Amino acid sequence: MADQGIEKKWYVVRAVSGQENKIKTYIENEIGRLGLEDYVEEVLVPTEKVIQIRNGKKINKEKVYFPGYIMIKANLSGEIPHIIKAITNVIGFLGETKGGDPVPLRPAEVNRMLGKVDELSLEADANVAIPYIVGETVKVIDGPFNGFDGTIEKINEEKRKLEVMVKIFGRKTPLELSYMQVEKV
Repeated sequence: MADQGIEKKWYVVRAVSGQENKIKTYIENEIGRLGLEDYVEEVLVPTEKVIQIRNGKKINKEKVYFPGYIMIKANLSGEIPHIIKAITNVIGFLGETKGGDPVPLRPAEVNRMLGKVDELSLEADANVAIPYIVGETVKVIDGPFNGFDGTIEKINEEKRKLEVMVKIFGRKTPLELSYMQVEKV
């Protein structure tokens, strides 16, 4: 019964943060169980690859970059919105008004959300954007001061280093750390 004529658009499902991948699986299983694959083409949790250094080793982690949001390419006709909303930990659709219909994403928004995924996988290593700003509080995750919180005083883009002011034994001490040795608090 695969009907190619069913028009599908991207929607955003709001979900409980931290459960995105689990909910994606629930949605896929439920759609499969009900035989609605013709209506729901793709369920996607936008993630980015993040490189962290732990104990001197580089670790690639997938980080959800829109926590609490799951993208779904579907034709939300008939019961489908209700089926999706009934899934555990799904809060609802983004952009729906009370009693109204879910609002699809505009193509530009989809490209931005999806384009970000492609862009990142290509040059994840080449140029990690500077994710930090002066005055921001960060946690040191590598080196002798692992676990300490500090405030960013300076950012050296060429060397990809941060000067972080850490309180050690009640005294403020500046540390020079690479981007990979800290994470946002």
